[in-house]
Amino acid sequence: MFVFSRVIFSNMRIKIFGVDAFTGKPFSGNPAAVCLLTKPAPDGWMQAVSAEMNLSETAFVKSMGGGEYNLRWFTPKVEVDLCGHATLASAHILWETGECRADRIIFNTKSGQLTAVRAGGCIELDFPQVQPEPAPAPAGLLEGLGVEKPINVAKAGPDYLVELGSENEIRKLKPDFARLGSIDMRGVIVTARGDDTDIDFVSRVFAPSAGIDEDPVTGSTHCALGPYWLNKMNKKQFRARQVSKRGGEVGVKLEGDRAILSGKAVTVWAGSLIVEQGH
Repeated sequence: MFVFSRVIFSNMRIKIFGVDAFTGKPFSGNPAAVCLLTKPAPDGWMQAVSAEMNLSETAFVKSMGGGEYNLRWFTPKVEVDLCGHATLASAHILWETGECRADRIIFNTKSGQLTAVRAGGCIELDFPQVQPEPAPAPAGLLEGLGVEKPINVAKAGPDYLVELGSENEIRKLKPDFARLGSIDMRGVIVTARGDDTDIDFVSRVFAPSAGIDEDPVTGSTHCALGPYWLNKMNKKQFRARQVSKRGGEVGVKLEGDRAILSGKAVTVWAGSLIVEQGH
């Protein structure tokens, strides 16, 4: 059992923070909770905390010493293998609170070792690229999006990627989340070239089967969006914008088989999880 409280009434207090990621101002970007563990926690407890937070992802961070950490991510429904914004949020908290004094953070995750460094007022994350492959749209995908004639459809790891003709089409989408949630996929990424001269491409991400109707800003999908737009724009560095209601911006730089994602983050709340004795 766990509750938020200002009063310590039990034998365990666990630090937890709310962070808006891929933004420089509060109440925009993608919110994540970051839980700093002092010892390993049961999977069921972490899933329950994530459901209680009810954010797209909650990150659980456990120090291994020397700037190295174990990191796991949970949506309100499931554990995920890779999450960009909650990794950015975790690095931000570790540095902001002084929990980590190393210049480079190493995260051990289900997607291998990921690193974070500070550069030019942003945090840079070193992630694996995902190479989109041409694929037919599964039954119900285009209907669920409300799209008749996409420019292209591809499979990008556990997601589908759909390119549309304009940023305006992306912004106007009103998906049928129940229909999308019935399809065997983690989520769908919709993308188009950006209208602004300083933005290369835009996107939105829908993942109702993972408990997230629309993710505000999704770092991990840019591991596929970068390689996708590389083949169309013949460039390896991009400025991207996710045009959800909250919105946010992601820098993408392709190096070998890695995607270097960059962004800012701000802390919006801090507190404690109080774990009662015997639970």
